[in-house]
Amino acid sequence: MRIRVATAADAARWNGFVNLCPRANFYQRFEWAALNREQLGHRDHFLLAERDASVVGVLPMVRVRSLLFGDVLASMPFVNFGGPAGTDETVESALVAEACALADRLRCHYLQLRATRALGGLPVTTDKVSMSIDLDPDPEAMMRGFSGKHRANVKRALRNEITVRAGGAELLPDFHHLLSRSWQRLGTPLYGRAYFDAIVRRFGPEVRIFVAYHGGRPVATAFNGEFRGTVEGMWAGVDPDAQELQPNYVLYWEMIRDACERGLKRFHLGRSTKDSGAQQFKAKWSAEPQQLYWNYHLVRATEIPQVNPDNPKYARAIRAWQRLPLAVLGVIGPPLARQIP
Repeated sequence: MRIRVATAADAARWNGFVNLCPRANFYQRFEWAALNREQLGHRDHFLLAERDASVVGVLPMVRVRSLLFGDVLASMPFVNFGGPAGTDETVESALVAEACALADRLRCHYLQLRATRALGGLPVTTDKVSMSIDLDPDPEAMMRGFSGKHRANVKRALRNEITVRAGGAELLPDFHHLLSRSWQRLGTPLYGRAYFDAIVRRFGPEVRIFVAYHGGRPVATAFNGEFRGTVEGMWAGVDPDAQELQPNYVLYWEMIRDACERGLKRFHLGRSTKDSGAQQFKAKWSAEPQQLYWNYHLVRATEIPQVNPDNPKYARAIRAWQRLPLAVLGVIGPPLARQIP
């Protein structure tokens, strides 16, 4: 077995392996290399393991060199998770060892492998989970499986005359506007619309945008990927001024119904912090937590970083961000967002 850095010429073989490997996920697709390089300006280091001219493993990584958070080699930044995928644990262990060696050679501050399992005895943090639903071909069977209180909340929200559209590039303006407002409330910089445009172009029918409307006004939105029968919830947001309409109840129900009717088997509602309000909301839809593991190899860093909005050292910056006009955030937000892995 040999491990090397993949090039664009390897894209078809790489994706052919990812599409068939049971241990692989959507965020390991080769398209993310160009997206991070061309849209966010980061260098990709996608490791390819081969044996007898066959691909036996992959590990996508991106180097984020940030004035704010240091020099990080990560798999995968900006999305829910990543990590290695191999034909067996031996291949994955070899990929992880090579990733650690690469981080050493690059003199990064640290390597971060966001995975669905602990890797190679590396130090880990476990405060993130992926909330997942097993889908039924009959959406009404899903509805009957919810608690009585949750069914009542969904039906109450449906009476608010909210409609949901599903589509692609034509919904990007409403999606990005809503996400900008939602992330402003969170105090978090958002990527420019060009980044999401590029994702739609790269993945085509494998991504799907949903927008909920009330009286023609967009009030909630979500951006999902689809991979081997699984919906991957990537980004979602709600208009802070429309919370009383409970549009997320309608939006999530329509997304679940759509996935059931189109024959999809599983819905990952996205990454959540343990015991957060987001996790509690997703649990209402019969979603179960799958533990995520942030694996670290420290190089120049002396301790595992705490890059999350709950860190008190970011509180002042978050409050200041929440007060800025949306037009200003649209200018200064994307350059900052690309520095937050």
